Amino acid sequence: MNTYKHQAIRELADQQVRFAPPPKRLEQLKHSEQLLTEIDPAKDYPYQFVCFRVTDFRSDAHAGLVMPGHDVLHDLGLMINDLATSLPAVPVEDVTEEVMTTDEISRKLNVSTKTINRWRKRGLIGIPVLSNGKRQMGFLPSLVNPFLAANKDRLDRSAKFTLLGQQEKDDILRRARRFARLGLGSLTEISRRIARRLDRSPETVRYTIKNFDREHPEQAIFPEMTGPLEQTDKHVIVNSYRRGMDVNTIAKNFQRDRSMVYRAVNEIRAQRLFDQQIEWVFNECFNDPSQEAAIRAEMPDTEAFEEARLAKRIPKDAPPELFSNYEMPLLTKDQEQHLFRKMNFLKYHAAKRLEKLKLASGLVNTAVVRVELLDEVEADLAEANKIKELLIRCNMRLVTSVAKKHSGQTENFFELLSDGNISLMRAVEKFDYFRGNKFSTYATWSLIKNFARSIPDEIHRKERFATGNEEVFDMTEDRRTNEKELLAAAEQATVNVNRLLDYLDPREREIIRLRAGLDNAKEGLTLEKIGERLGITKERVRQLNVKAMKKLRTIADVERDLV
Repeated sequence: MNTYKHQAIRELADQQVRFAPPPKRLEQLKHSEQLLTEIDPAKDYPYQFVCFRVTDFRSDAHAGLVMPGHDVLHDLGLMINDLATSLPAVPVEDVTEEVMTTDEISRKLNVSTKTINRWRKRGLIGIPVLSNGKRQMGFLPSLVNPFLAANKDRLDRSAKFTLLGQQEKDDILRRARRFARLGLGSLTEISRRIARRLDRSPETVRYTIKNFDREHPEQAIFPEMTGPLEQTDKHVIVNSYRRGMDVNTIAKNFQRDRSMVYRAVNEIRAQRLFDQQIEWVFNECFNDPSQEAAIRAEMPDTEAFEEARLAKRIPKDAPPELFSNYEMPLLTKDQEQHLFRKMNFLKYHAAKRLEKLKLASGLVNTAVVRVELLDEVEADLAEANKIKELLIRCNMRLVTSVAKKHSGQTENFFELLSDGNISLMRAVEKFDYFRGNKFSTYATWSLIKNFARSIPDEIHRKERFATGNEEVFDMTEDRRTNEKELLAAAEQATVNVNRLLDYLDPREREIIRLRAGLDNAKEGLTLEKIGERLGITKERVRQLNVKAMKKLRTIADVERDLV
């Protein structure tokens, strides 16, 4: 399992990962591995003893906590793995020792890569390294040898477990080739199927197949796709992932491993964030860590703001089109400044973190992209956009007020209002709260300047394309029909007729429909044609038609009187 059995050790690991410098973390890795070799599963150990052995610090936390030895072994292994993974990647060229990858150490020890990953949770230390621009786990002899010396029995068991006779290996490969040809699943699924039939471990079968494919690439049963993914393939992977498709399925479709799928997803996510062109208004306090908590805090008097929002009051003379302007109350100066500071702080820090992921060419540095970082950036930008929307909605009635003062110069007030809203959005982006002015002052001048440009342009266009007959057009009655109104009236008439026809018996109803052409016919049928269709005489059709029409007139008169 990948979860800690004791919250205390999980907190200790989290604290070291977040706050301890890399050299200190590497030192704690070695302490943890040494302690791991000394733990007896049958004994109990106080938390404070474990904490001191790892950190050289006597903590007062969890003073009464005593843990079983087998739990300590499990949690120490996870902490070693977390500490190692959190270390910054070191270029291979800067390492003074030989660096082995997971594949290389698995071949050297004659065990599977899955066994190596399992040993990492039991104390085998690997450190992140950069090789050919890619981050991967590297294993140094100085860190591996102490683990091997302390776990010689485990190493022997794992090595023996993978030893297969040549005949058994040939049988595994023959079955795997047949199953792969029939398309009966991925390497993992086929390995499990063969393992059940041969009473072997699935990992042993999987390792046998992978080892054969590595040594005989031209005859590989599961050939691996190599080289970078095309950009179009990456977008297809991202879209499939966002639609909820399983990662294993995506990897199988593109003949890649899961890690490459995740790298493609993260690369496209990062590139889309780069393309947003984040803009902010900088302030020195953004680089002061001691002020971050206050900046990220909730807006002052949030409860009072929510109460005012719920008790919104719309003026009686306000047209329905402007009701949305009164949904949000006005902000106080303190609330306003807090929101502008928080919005720009979030955008600044999001852009700053993204810069670490960008190469000089402007492309994404996939070697350092991390899911956690992208999640943080997206969360900050989403919150900044939410604040921006709130600031806009709280100031929309200001646009209405300024637009009314300029509405005499133009004929279409709502076009002017729409133009003003765009100007308000730009003002929210550009406003520098640190100068001490209220946003309404800045926004008012922005609106006035915008209207000073847009209104003369509109008047100029109208004068340029004037016909000289505008007054005649305005005074002439508009006799054009409204197509929507006609369609609505025709639909209502059809509903009314069908409702009245429901009062008739089936044969009378059919005669009325055929005679009046109500069944999508351009014109009604003659009495003779209707008689032929119903198998009665022409005269009988006329009598039934007259009788049905009398019924309809009577029903219509009754309904009219009731109304």
